[in-house]
Amino acid sequence: MTLLELRGLSRRFGDFVALDSVDLSVQAGEFLTVLGASGSGKTTTLRLIAGFDRPTSGSIWMDGTDLAPLPPFRRPVNTVFQHYALFPHMSVRDNVGYGLRMQKVAPTEIARRVDEALAMVRLAELGARAPKQLSGGQQQRVALARALVNRPRVLLLDEPLGALDLKLRREMQLELKQLQTQVGITFIYVTHDQEEALTMSDRIVLMRAGRIEQIGTPRQMYDSPRTRYVADFIGDTNLFHTTNASGENVEVSIRPEHVQLVAAEGGTILGVVDAVTFVGSTYRVRVALADGQKVVALEGVPREIGQRVAVKWDPNRGVIVHE
Repeated sequence: MTLLELRGLSRRFGDFVALDSVDLSVQAGEFLTVLGASGSGKTTTLRLIAGFDRPTSGSIWMDGTDLAPLPPFRRPVNTVFQHYALFPHMSVRDNVGYGLRMQKVAPTEIARRVDEALAMVRLAELGARAPKQLSGGQQQRVALARALVNRPRVLLLDEPLGALDLKLRREMQLELKQLQTQVGITFIYVTHDQEEALTMSDRIVLMRAGRIEQIGTPRQMYDSPRTRYVADFIGDTNLFHTTNASGENVEVSIRPEHVQLVAAEGGTILGVVDAVTFVGSTYRVRVALADGQKVVALEGVPREIGQRVAVKWDPNRGVIVHE
């Protein structure tokens, strides 16, 4: 069921078009990630939904109401930022309950809902602590609890894991997805990190220059990119120029895990190994072809720099992409 709709949403700053006639339907209860490079329009989209900025044109609809004219405090959404903005002089409990106190909610109801929110983020025993006594991951969970306690229809997350180290960020990715599944609230998550998008999302919206480049599940985005930009942005890829069955010149995307390196006499596309990188369970092997193109393959064992090899792949694994 569609919960939120963006219809022809645009935002211009003078001659600069930050968002260009975007149409997007967000389903109730889904984890939607808006992915893109800096300047692609992803944060502008989030700010427009939150009400921190006004669209130049277009509308934002929820339950038959256009949210665009409404101020932030009248919208059924809450936002979690990269910098959590916790009040240092307040305890964890007081931070989480702050919004409810501003709404004049009864103290007994505040206490009940704060307990519920802290339990959701597994911080029930830390309510009396000050924010400075918490780790980065715990502070991030407090910020989540402060947003969830207001029971928003949509939770907006603006790169909330960006300040965490890599190991903690990966742990929090799993926790966020589990939390979203548990509470059933629609999450709209903004990031430039394609690993985060692939790990957590039900669907990914990849943006480019203020427009939507492609929408799909993580698997669809990875296995079936429609354009060169999507293939290159979502994971690693190799791009080859070839001809299709109709004799047309096309560009084909081949993921590194589908490239095979064999003995030089075993194929017609020959090259020389010029870089080998250990990436945990596999080796990332780069091969320089005679025409100067670089091809990347993933292998279980390392190759010698300077080794001559032939490059092969299963044609069924190739995906034709467009500009």
